[in-house]
Amino acid sequence: MINLKTVPPRGVLSTTHDASRFRHLRVIPAESLRPFVEHFWIVVWESDDGVSHEVETLPHPSVHVTVETGHSGIGGVRHGRFVRQLEGYSRVFGIKFRPGGFYPFIQTPVSTLSDKVVPLTRYFADDGIAYEQRMLAAQTDDERVAVAESFLLARLPARDAEVEHITLLVERIIDDRTITRVEQLADECGLLVRTLQRRFTRYVGVSPKWVIQRYRLHDAIARVAEGQTVNWATLALRLGYFDQPHFIRDFKTLVERTPGEYAEHCQATLGGKEGDHACSSLPLQTTSGRDTDLAGHDRREAERWRRRAKLYGPLTDDR
Repeated sequence: MINLKTVPPRGVLSTTHDASRFRHLRVIPAESLRPFVEHFWIVVWESDDGVSHEVETLPHPSVHVTVETGHSGIGGVRHGRFVRQLEGYSRVFGIKFRPGGFYPFIQTPVSTLSDKVVPLTRYFADDGIAYEQRMLAAQTDDERVAVAESFLLARLPARDAEVEHITLLVERIIDDRTITRVEQLADECGLLVRTLQRRFTRYVGVSPKWVIQRYRLHDAIARVAEGQTVNWATLALRLGYFDQPHFIRDFKTLVERTPGEYAEHCQATLGGKEGDHACSSLPLQTTSGRDTDLAGHDRREAERWRRRAKLYGPLTDDR
């Protein structure tokens, strides 16, 4: 029986689908696959009213291997937002790799896949075709998960210390909201910034700065969606912007809304009146209690980082 992942997904900007016609599952993989695979995911939708339904996300720094009739492929890290119009009936089965987790399967810089979708045969040859056929023929979710696990276990690579280190660093970025600069991360792991950049490009496919900015935006978007306040000016400064307008322009380029417009959109989605959302205007301030919480969070995560660093050992600098 499959083991479902229940933690809410990050990076969802908006959805306009009818929940009764849309199913999204995330499945925890077999233990031996977990150093490489974050989860499997299954999306099924059915729309017989002739109306398309939109799903919009800010992607993670992960590679996805997907199977869908006529649209199977290997997708690299996408820099921009992902938008999909759901029409008719379809099903997608995906393998979401951990940041850096796909590299051991291909032994090629993952940056070559960025913003691309390539055929399954690119890295799996005829086995990719056979995998697609078996997946499309599977009748239940349990069978689909079994097909994916069998495919991956048959070519399971050896544990890679560098991949585990990269995974640890990305987890650190996700967990600690106070990490906003690459220099912070480099200092903590004892690497030169240049070395860290090379490793992220090779294993993850994007720079550490990109990963930090993406997860801080995920944090901010989640707080807006929950009706919490966000100090956009402070966030912009921490992410290296010299002025808030520049940050707002980049936010709008990525999300296609300003922070204030996105806040109003979230409020409208939640059924409230536009304009009365806690984050509907700029600048927006956090409370002093929130600052205190962040300080405590930082101390707890720093201790957690030290414990895990002892477990995995120090990173080596290949400068």
